[in-house]
Amino acid sequence: MLGLTTLGAIHTAISLVALVSGVWAFARDKEIVPANRLGQLYLAATVLTAATALGIYQHGGFRIGHLFAVLTLMIVAIGALASATTVFRRASRYVQAVCFSSTMLLHMITGTAETVTRLPPGAPLITAGNAFLFPYILWTLVLLFLVALGFQLRWLHMSPRRR
Repeated sequence: MLGLTTLGAIHTAISLVALVSGVWAFARDKEIVPANRLGQLYLAATVLTAATALGIYQHGGFRIGHLFAVLTLMIVAIGALASATTVFRRASRYVQAVCFSSTMLLHMITGTAETVTRLPPGAPLITAGNAFLFPYILWTLVLLFLVALGFQLRWLHMSPRRR
């Protein structure tokens, strides 16, 4: 199935749960709220996605996808720390939002990379011959993320504290 191992297929399924629940959380709550079930589902699926990514070595040793998985786990940990403690003081809510939103960007980057190099089967959108296009896709994702993050941080600043 698209060159995926069993672990790769499980990883992909979990990542789709993370993406759907993350988009739903942003649409509904304008942020990932770890205190509600949707936020908990997103964070659990994100951690499982990163953990399963660390077990996928179909293309050799430690690669950029593994680095993104480690980075995701570190960012989730910092966001959870911001959510559960006052270590960041008044900035905690913003640190949490930036961290959890950043994990969505990492999902989108890795998910897009995997999708455009595998689909459609037999004739993927990105091949060695047109790989120069991927940086444009990457920068578009980053730009969209920064715009969305700006709106999110403004919304957090304008909204009453929800703790």
